[in-house]
Amino acid sequence: MFLRLLFESFRRQKRRKSVALLAIALGMSIATAMIAVGTDIGDKINQELRSLGANLVITPIEDTLDVNIGGVNLKPASEGSFIPEQELIKIKGIFWGHNVKGYAPFLSAPQVIKTASGDVKAELIGTYFAQPLHYGNEEFSTGVRSVNPWWKVEGEWPQDYAAWPQNQPPDVLAGSKLAQESHISVGDQIEIGGRKLRVSGILNSGGAEDQAVVAPLHIVQTVLDQPNAVRRVTVSALTKPEDAFARKDPETLTGAIRDRWYCSPYANSIAYQIREVLPNVRVEQIRQVEQNQGKVLSRVSGLMLLLTLAALLAAALAVSAAMAATILERRQEVGLMKSLGAGNTAVASLFLTEAGFLALAGGLIGFLAGAALAHRIGQSIFGSSIEVHPVVLAVVLCAAVLVTFIGSAGAVRKAMRFDPAVVLRGDA
Repeated sequence: MFLRLLFESFRRQKRRKSVALLAIALGMSIATAMIAVGTDIGDKINQELRSLGANLVITPIEDTLDVNIGGVNLKPASEGSFIPEQELIKIKGIFWGHNVKGYAPFLSAPQVIKTASGDVKAELIGTYFAQPLHYGNEEFSTGVRSVNPWWKVEGEWPQDYAAWPQNQPPDVLAGSKLAQESHISVGDQIEIGGRKLRVSGILNSGGAEDQAVVAPLHIVQTVLDQPNAVRRVTVSALTKPEDAFARKDPETLTGAIRDRWYCSPYANSIAYQIREVLPNVRVEQIRQVEQNQGKVLSRVSGLMLLLTLAALLAAALAVSAAMAATILERRQEVGLMKSLGAGNTAVASLFLTEAGFLALAGGLIGFLAGAALAHRIGQSIFGSSIEVHPVVLAVVLCAAVLVTFIGSAGAVRKAMRFDPAVVLRGDA
């Protein structure tokens, strides 16, 4: 009899059941999408913020002068202090080495540049463009093309280490402002320190490099007679947003607390590990990037939580309205059940079972729709898919049942209070 009542309820009230099912499915689809995006958004935002450039800068510890890098005041090396280039590969050997997405060493000095239109004094900057390296069994490419993705080149990028023909000088980049002022074009030859160089491209960086010549690092080391020398290194690393624990001094921590700090991918802990492998350097954060990461992540996470709660509330209200209308229509059925001896438990079980079926069906439909929505969000915003973990299905089904039961609770309590004699006479 119970199953027959259940079947007849769905058969005779298809419209109301469809409305409740649609409300649950819509609420669960938004919840699924927000949960899926929320579990993956940390790395996605991290990747997006890495497009803003480096978040750590390494200089020799004997620094004295102030410079400005990306609007951040830092203290780079003095004229006689250098970092050995061959030691930089150790950066990939730290505990969080796989989080280091790239680094770019720099060596620079003002030089007289001989061009076809005359001599001009400008900065000569040496760096990696896309230098292939290997550490252990790992092979990777690093340089300004990955660390400074906003650098734009009209022409071709130089090769870091290339076997140039005897009759062709090494390639370099000329900054856009320098090229405009000195009438330098792609393909022109210039001379620096007695060495001929070919301009393979015009660089637009939006910074001081626009008034400089940027060359492969080993070329500048040769011109300046400073082999294996690096003046500054910028590092792009995936990090966890900074919190109060991240700002603790590791020297004051002991035991498991220190291990937790050391094994967390904070910018501070990565900087600390770099200092361990490169003991004579100073590592500082470019804090605008790190602070923006935490702010963006917290605001987006808060917005997603708000959307999820709003969707669940809307689903609960829709279920409540549909269930109230259902029970009002079936009040005589409830009265008949009670007059035949059914107790409040049986009445509540009937309606809650109906709600449970609706919740499971709506939750499953919402999960499938939400997974598709999350995939679309990932492709449109981050350019990559969002992975929906199987555990999200269990969370969504539990949430669907909970929301449906909460929405049905008021109507079910009202059904339990029906007086059989009153409703059967049609007075209620």
